[in-house]
Amino acid sequence: MAVAELYTKYNSVWIPDPDEVWQSAEITKDYKKGSDVLHLQLEDGTELEYPVDPVKLFLPPLRNPDILVGENDLTALSYLHEPAVLHNLKVRFVDSKLIYTYCGIILVAINPYKEIPIYGDVIIHAYSGQNMGDMDPHIFAVAEEAYKQMARKNRNQSIIVSGESGAGKTVSARYAMRYFATVSKSSSKDCVEDKVLASNPITEAIGNAKTTRNDNSSRFGKYTEISFDNRYRIIGANMRTYLLEKSRVVFQTESERNYHIFYQLCASADKSEFKHLKLGVAENFSYVNMGGNAVIDGVNDRTDFTETQKTFSLLGLKENFQMDIFKVLAGILHLGNVEIRALSDEKSSVKHDDHHLTVFCELLELKTEDMAYGLCHRKIATASDTVIKPMTKVQAVNARDALAKHIYSHLFSYIVDHINKALQFSGRQHTFIGVLDIYGFETFDVNSFEQFCINYANEKLQQQFNLHVFKLEQDEYMKEDIPWTLIEFNDNQPCIDLIEAKMGILELLDEECLLPLGTEENWLQKLQNNFLNKNPLFEKPRMMSKAFIIQHFADKVQYECEGFLEKNRDTLYEELINVLKKSKFQLLADFFQDNESSTGSLNANIKVRAARPGFKSFNKQHRTTVGSKFRNSLHLLMETLNATTPHYVRCIKPNDSKLPFEYDSKRVVQQLRACGVLETIRISAQSYPSRWTYFEFFSRYRILMSQHDLAINDKKQICKEVLQRLIQDPNQYHFGKTKIFFRAGQVAYLEKLRADRLRAASVTIQKNLRCWIQRKKFLELKRATAVIQQYVRGQRAIRHVLNATTLKQAWAAVIIQKHWRRFMVCRLYQLVLVATVTIQSHTRGWLARRQYNKMVKDQKALVIQKHVRAWLVRRRYQSIRRFVLNIQLSFRVKQLHKKLEEQSKENKGLLERLTSLSTLHSADTGKFQKIEEELKKTMTQKKFIEDQMKKSKAKTEQTLSELRKETLSLQAQNEKLKQQHQEQTQEIKKKMEQIAQQHLDDLEREERQRRKLEHNFQIQKEDYGNQIEALNDEIKLLQEERIQLQEKIQEEYLANESLRKEMAQLTNEALIIPKLKGDIATLELKKQGLEMCLQNQRKEMREKMEEITQQLLGGLEGEELRKRLSPEDMEQLNEDGELWLAYEGLKRASRVMELHIQSQKENYEKEIEELSFKIDHLSEDTTRLQQKFQEENHINENIRLDLTRLANENMVIPELKLQILELQKEKQEIENHLKGQVVKMKEKMEEVTDQLQGNLEEEGLQRRLLESEKDSCAKENVELLAKVRKLQNENTQLLNRTQTDSTISNRMQQEASQLTMENLDLEEQLDQKEKQIRKLQNQIKSLTKTAEKVNQTNANLNQAVRKEYLGMLECKTEDEEKLIKNLILDLKPRGVVVNMIPGLPAYIMFMCVRYADDSNDADMLKSMMNSLIGGIKEVTKNHNEDFEILSFWLSNSVHFLNCLKQYSGEEEFMKHNTLQQNNQCLKNFDLSEYRQILSDLAIHIYQQVIQVMEDDLQPMIVPGMLEHESLQGISSMKPTGLRKRSSSFLDEVEQYTISSILQQLSYYYTTMCQHGTDTDLIKQAIKQLFFLIGAITLNNLFLRKDMCSCRKGMQIRCNISYLEEWLKEKNMQSSSAKETLESLSQAAWLLQVNKTTDDDVKEISERCSSLSSVQIVKILNSYTPIDDFEKRVAPSFVRKVQSQLNSREDGSTLIIDAKYHFQVTFPFNPSSQALETIQIPSSLKLNFLTRI
Repeated sequence: MAVAELYTKYNSVWIPDPDEVWQSAEITKDYKKGSDVLHLQLEDGTELEYPVDPVKLFLPPLRNPDILVGENDLTALSYLHEPAVLHNLKVRFVDSKLIYTYCGIILVAINPYKEIPIYGDVIIHAYSGQNMGDMDPHIFAVAEEAYKQMARKNRNQSIIVSGESGAGKTVSARYAMRYFATVSKSSSKDCVEDKVLASNPITEAIGNAKTTRNDNSSRFGKYTEISFDNRYRIIGANMRTYLLEKSRVVFQTESERNYHIFYQLCASADKSEFKHLKLGVAENFSYVNMGGNAVIDGVNDRTDFTETQKTFSLLGLKENFQMDIFKVLAGILHLGNVEIRALSDEKSSVKHDDHHLTVFCELLELKTEDMAYGLCHRKIATASDTVIKPMTKVQAVNARDALAKHIYSHLFSYIVDHINKALQFSGRQHTFIGVLDIYGFETFDVNSFEQFCINYANEKLQQQFNLHVFKLEQDEYMKEDIPWTLIEFNDNQPCIDLIEAKMGILELLDEECLLPLGTEENWLQKLQNNFLNKNPLFEKPRMMSKAFIIQHFADKVQYECEGFLEKNRDTLYEELINVLKKSKFQLLADFFQDNESSTGSLNANIKVRAARPGFKSFNKQHRTTVGSKFRNSLHLLMETLNATTPHYVRCIKPNDSKLPFEYDSKRVVQQLRACGVLETIRISAQSYPSRWTYFEFFSRYRILMSQHDLAINDKKQICKEVLQRLIQDPNQYHFGKTKIFFRAGQVAYLEKLRADRLRAASVTIQKNLRCWIQRKKFLELKRATAVIQQYVRGQRAIRHVLNATTLKQAWAAVIIQKHWRRFMVCRLYQLVLVATVTIQSHTRGWLARRQYNKMVKDQKALVIQKHVRAWLVRRRYQSIRRFVLNIQLSFRVKQLHKKLEEQSKENKGLLERLTSLSTLHSADTGKFQKIEEELKKTMTQKKFIEDQMKKSKAKTEQTLSELRKETLSLQAQNEKLKQQHQEQTQEIKKKMEQIAQQHLDDLEREERQRRKLEHNFQIQKEDYGNQIEALNDEIKLLQEERIQLQEKIQEEYLANESLRKEMAQLTNEALIIPKLKGDIATLELKKQGLEMCLQNQRKEMREKMEEITQQLLGGLEGEELRKRLSPEDMEQLNEDGELWLAYEGLKRASRVMELHIQSQKENYEKEIEELSFKIDHLSEDTTRLQQKFQEENHINENIRLDLTRLANENMVIPELKLQILELQKEKQEIENHLKGQVVKMKEKMEEVTDQLQGNLEEEGLQRRLLESEKDSCAKENVELLAKVRKLQNENTQLLNRTQTDSTISNRMQQEASQLTMENLDLEEQLDQKEKQIRKLQNQIKSLTKTAEKVNQTNANLNQAVRKEYLGMLECKTEDEEKLIKNLILDLKPRGVVVNMIPGLPAYIMFMCVRYADDSNDADMLKSMMNSLIGGIKEVTKNHNEDFEILSFWLSNSVHFLNCLKQYSGEEEFMKHNTLQQNNQCLKNFDLSEYRQILSDLAIHIYQQVIQVMEDDLQPMIVPGMLEHESLQGISSMKPTGLRKRSSSFLDEVEQYTISSILQQLSYYYTTMCQHGTDTDLIKQAIKQLFFLIGAITLNNLFLRKDMCSCRKGMQIRCNISYLEEWLKEKNMQSSSAKETLESLSQAAWLLQVNKTTDDDVKEISERCSSLSSVQIVKILNSYTPIDDFEKRVAPSFVRKVQSQLNSREDGSTLIIDAKYHFQVTFPFNPSSQALETIQIPSSLKLNFLTRI
């Protein structure tokens, strides 16, 4: 369409403004072609008639729609021109506080003059791996794009950072280098990344200074090459510098400073190590106090100097090297204070005793006399001789300053050279990324040689930029198969030729510098002769004579000629050079040696190359000018850049006052013109700047498409047809393979059409709604009016008819009616009275008879109840009595067994005492023989023997007393045991009563459940019948509609003449089709709901009925009932293009519905038949169960007989009592016999031996008697065991019978509807008998155990024979490696986890450790534990990315740790152990140290598991939570036509959804559950994953402005609900995972809530408690409307929210640290698994282990 047609009412334009450059105005009247005035209204309401040239049609530029304002990419704007760019940057910078914006391939960075939290490591990780354009513009996005292209294409990259001083170039370059150092960490220990970053503080200290525009301005250009290896990790770096501003060393303008290093050194002068430098405050030195203020606000020079020293050390530069540098710097400061006196007009001198000269010479080890002489004299070479000539004071001062500049220049190059050496690397460089931090285009009030070189470099860079932009455009066009047409642009090659071509400005300058008497006037004259009026880019100023003007690509610049020659020559007098060469300070002497290489001078003046040290000589024949060196270095730089893929960053200074987020449009537009951004916009506007994918176009402009367009299946074809219809001029757009290319303004036109269509639709909706409201009011008024009229007309009619005659007639009629009605009422009353009396008489008689019958029945019932209750009480008393007798029997049996055990223990003690006495007797006999022999020899020996006998008597008395004490203690123990046994019996009685009560409660609860199930079943049956009837009605309705449609179709074929009329009717009827479709959808939803209800009810019935019986409903399964329409029918139903297809679709839909409902009906009928059959089956079962109840009486009688038989057999127990009494008697006899022996020993010493022998013989006989008695006891015990086993078998049979009876009774309780009280009593009786039998069975088991113990003690008194496994595995030392290999290293969880219990490897490992502990072998235990822990470490290290293996060994490590705790023997871990487990505790070693090691290992494995899960889940989070449209029909994406880098989309990325995230979480949960991982540990892992999901989603929301919309908030909230539902499904609500999503939930709410009033401010501050104030403000600033009808958040509202949130103290962090991990805890959960029952599967190949 024509451009003039866009200038319609309500559109906006931009008009020039002297203050803001451009001002917005709204068109108040449509512009007509040929008109010379455009009617506008300014934003302040001022009306304006803007003049327009009707011939040339120079109309003001149109303003973009509000929906496009604030775009991330300036080229995505529909109208591409200067005011649109300026306004878009202002909106982003001022309103949204966004400092970065794309402009095609350029990143525009505006200096905020404020610290903002968008550069942390979390932000770096957020941008790492992301495609350029997916996230908000950022310097990290550019760095990531460069790094990605380097990795993909193996091509070197460059990042070119340019801009004015103070625009933020240095900071941007620093952040880019920091990004590379963070994302490409090397594996070496040299910390190469830290060294690369450490070079920045040093170069800033020696190369940056404060200027009027910037507190940290770089006064040199720098190109840093960061080298990478083949794994794309940093291995080193190299730095090249360009054009250091040497004049700043000796001169600074007001409010500026010298280089930072001088002030840092002066601030640290009071340190002891710097005393010899003899420095002071900066104000005392002339070279650093010229600016007037030596301090920068907010900068501590002393602290910065400490940081500089640290970075020197980090780079490996030693303290001696640093001190040499500081000496040179201090010398320069002292040199500036050297006072030069004028002796005459032609002579000057310096005092030899000048303090600063003396210090300068001492520091640099020079001779004071030679330096004083060299400063005031110079050497002039003539043709024949060399003459030394004194200098004037001015010349001497200039010579001193030149010396200072040269020394600092050499020092700067020397430091950079050593930095490069420190960053050198061994090995081969694979690729590199260069970061160019270079000055932008400069123009000042006075421009000299430095500005000329800077602008010359920018001309070269702009040319390279233009060529690169055209190359990218051409590649894009070729990729999309769009014909490439050459675009005209401002080529700056003529300006470059003017400067560097043959006989150009630089060559003429070098030529003039070579002349001995060359002057600036002569050089300027040559320039004017060669270029004035011959080259349009060269001009002569009108006012000044010693100046010239060059038309650069950015602007005209006027250069002052003064100082050009001197700065280009850069000379230093030879006399001073000779003095410096004689210095004993080696560093200074090396600066001025004759054998300097060519690169040294280049480094000194222009740039530095790391591999070529040395400096160029200052001889005339070898001297080169600064301009030629700069030109050569610039050519080398351009060659480097052309060999790389460049990326551009243009830094913009928003204002000159350094105020935060203040936007000066004049200054910004000046820089945009200078840096080439507007040129890029102009080039883009000439081609196709707006580029949208077909899907984006279809989604955005679907509202402009007709039903005929939507009938086409191919969306690409739809877009083509729509565009051809909407935009008539085919030159305004072009179709590519994947995108549609639009010319400037066409997207705005489409947005206008879309807004008009939406506005018209809104008006239509409003019109109809208002019509309906007014019509409703009208109908109400009409009805009210009719009622009023009715009453008014009735009143009028009454007044018209009313007179005397009518009154009399009416009164008479009333009298007649009164008497007639009275008569009729009286008659009716009499009839009613007679009927009432008759009814009352009959009723009272019937009531009396009923009352009598009831009294008779009640009396009979009382008699029956009396007898029944008496019978019940007697029966209950008998059962309780039998139960008490059984308990008494069991208690007495236990008492007897305990007495038997005690007696056996006493017998053992007696035997031991007898053996000790026998040994004593044998010893005494030997002594007695010796005594007899000694009595024969001498009488003296007899006395000695008598003394010994007395001693032996005392010993025997002592032993007897000890025996008495022991008997007393045994009696006390027996009494204690009796008391304990009585307490236990009382506890058992209480427990039995509780169990009986519980059983009764369970029976009642089951009866209630049965009745509830029967009731639900009847209700469901009725519901099914109602649903079938409703479906039949719906089928009939559909059949009727189908017949009507068929009749209409036949009429259509027959009546061709009435086709148009029928077409109109059919179009109206076609509107009913979506309703039918909706009805079909609702039917399907109802059907699905019914099926779900059926399935849930069936599942509940099946679970409950299976508990009742397994023979019912076993095969009942739900069949598939849903059938969908075919896709073709659904598509035809959706189309409105052709009526025939619509009718065919309806016919097919009706047929499908008939078939569907018929099949559904048949299924329901089948189900009803099955249910009726099962009901019949249930009735048969009830009859069958009633028959079985009759058999129960016989079974109960058998049980009674069995119980009586058991009671008779239990009578054997008194015989055991008699045996125990006999044993006690024998014990007493033995004790009495021993006492008699002691008495006899006291009477006669000589008869001791005979008596002892006799006693021994008697004791032998008694021992034999005891053994015979024990044998008889053993035989009796064997007989008892046989009887007990018989009883046990009989009891098991009885148990089986009672269990079957109980199942039958349960079935009868649940299914039978009418059971008598007698059956209930029988069930209670059976339950009581079952409990009694179980108690008897337990008693029998205890009897068998005691009998076995007696047998074991009788068979072998020394040691009991082991008959069970002890829960230990023997692993020999040589089999340890095999154990580790088979059990740990080669074990595949997926193959064996199904066939083994959870934690089996842990149990096996612990059982091996138990054996080592039981063997009391410390070496074996230590070796085993170290091998096991080492094996787990190795398998987790080798499979550090395999989730299943890591999860498996995490579970087993925790199980192993719990086993070590559970069996450690410590009381806190033994609370829940069984007796067997307590017996299996570790006995000999304390493994607490190994528990700590194993705990640390488990924590490490847990962290590995979390890392693997996070790595797998992280790529799904942003697509699934943010980008995927989980709510169908609500599009939350705003297509903007952003031109993303093609390199960012080389690989097709899988489309993840929220379902992908849920599936991955389910996989993690299922796997960990299968591996037996503790539930608390799973909850902690799920909580960590949910925190990751919330943090990454929220971080991306903060960093993606296009995601901050109301609809996106709805999508996020929907996804959060899916995650919460997943937690509920997995029963993970208690894991606190939901709380980790609270911040994300509040952010989604903030996007959806209203944001206009003060109440909204208060609500936001109260509700968003989990979000920090910075995050809330960020979301509000980034809020982006999707449609024109949404409103942006007003800046005033954001300020109100900020003031409301000022009271918060929640920090200033914007990004959540997604790497944060919650502390893990391993809860102690003891295992109930018995170690002795564990079986080792053969698949583990552990046959070499031996079970103990």
